[in-house]
Amino acid sequence: MRIKELMIYKNMEESGILQNMTVLMEECSKEVDKEDDKERLKELLFDSVNQLLELSVSHGFEGNLWHNYLTYLLASHENAYSTSCEIVGEVEGSINVAALHDFTIYKELYDYEFSKIEKALEVQCLSFLQDYKGSSRAGKVFNRRIRDRICSLGKNLAETENAEEFKTVMTQFYKEFGVGKLGLHKAFRVEHGENGTEIVPITRIAHVHLDDLVGYEIAKKKLIENTEAFVRGRRANNCLLFGDAGTGKSSSIKAILNQYYDQGLRMIEVYKHQFQDLNDIIGQIKNRNYKFIIYMDDLSFEEFEIEYKYLKAVIEGGLEKKPENVLIYATSNRRHLIRETFKDKADRDEELHTNDTVQEKLSLVARFGVTIYYGKPDKKEFQQIVLGLARRSGIDMPKEKLLLEANRWELNHGGLSGRTAQQFIDYLAGRE
Repeated sequence: MRIKELMIYKNMEESGILQNMTVLMEECSKEVDKEDDKERLKELLFDSVNQLLELSVSHGFEGNLWHNYLTYLLASHENAYSTSCEIVGEVEGSINVAALHDFTIYKELYDYEFSKIEKALEVQCLSFLQDYKGSSRAGKVFNRRIRDRICSLGKNLAETENAEEFKTVMTQFYKEFGVGKLGLHKAFRVEHGENGTEIVPITRIAHVHLDDLVGYEIAKKKLIENTEAFVRGRRANNCLLFGDAGTGKSSSIKAILNQYYDQGLRMIEVYKHQFQDLNDIIGQIKNRNYKFIIYMDDLSFEEFEIEYKYLKAVIEGGLEKKPENVLIYATSNRRHLIRETFKDKADRDEELHTNDTVQEKLSLVARFGVTIYYGKPDKKEFQQIVLGLARRSGIDMPKEKLLLEANRWELNHGGLSGRTAQQFIDYLAGRE
């Protein structure tokens, strides 16, 4: 097999199985007479089978494990062709010639008959890998949605007639879903690894949708309008959702991600202590074809904390312009983000340039072009939220009794809020 001739799809992570299997394909294409050679190749084969099985468990693969493995490599490899095609589709230029050359080699790998290896080495260990029955659960690396997407792509690639059709299918996948971790996953966190600041996928996220949030129609409308402008390439603003606790601010942002993921929206969660990494994070994503929301949950600063200065510089004010594919969405219980006390007012009498100090603290909020208020519901709104959640959860209880119990619950569990209503409905559902 000609993997050494690959021009674009080479130097891949986790390509050890591919290299071992191509060695087996080449050596088993001729007679293997010496017993020592046969034992060496058998050992290499069983090592490769072991790695394929381990990969199937960690990623949740099933079906043809060889095809799934090759598909995983193609879907994960960020290169000159795949990153050009992500979200935008087929591109023009000579890069297509190199891509077609590589896909011709991959088509040969998909079509390879493993019976040749089994016959040459007198073993029966590969047939079951072509129709592997895994557990219904997703793996640790991929959730069920991503696992199914890879397996489906593998089947489609295996059914192609030639390299041109293979290229068309692969390019369409890049257009619809992207490539690599940024294409396959929706949400990410930031960690420090051996290579410095790393963007790491979050594999388990809440599947909340905007329709699940009862009420707050005006707030949701403002959030939708700003996000739609962003994903469609129009001008949009950084967004601050502020207001009372438990009113659905964080859930609204998670719902926005779920609603616009298939249009190229991705989200990176950043904590306050990581603000000094913001420039590194933006540097890794600014030239990709996705739209990124940097998400900061429960954002607020004590008077002695200075991390807000990193945030101010990144949002607006640094020498390097913030990329057009990056916005910042934050939630906070505080309208002005930075805590002020009566002591601050007393200190102003002693400070020569009092207004400068006040303006420095307030200027952070001014850098969020859209501010959306989420207030606590009144009694009637709370009851409407309870009724809506109960109907959606299939709670069968007379209205009067339901509202009476809901009123008792909120008195003892945090007061009137959407969170309290959801907790009450969860309590009723768990009691059945």
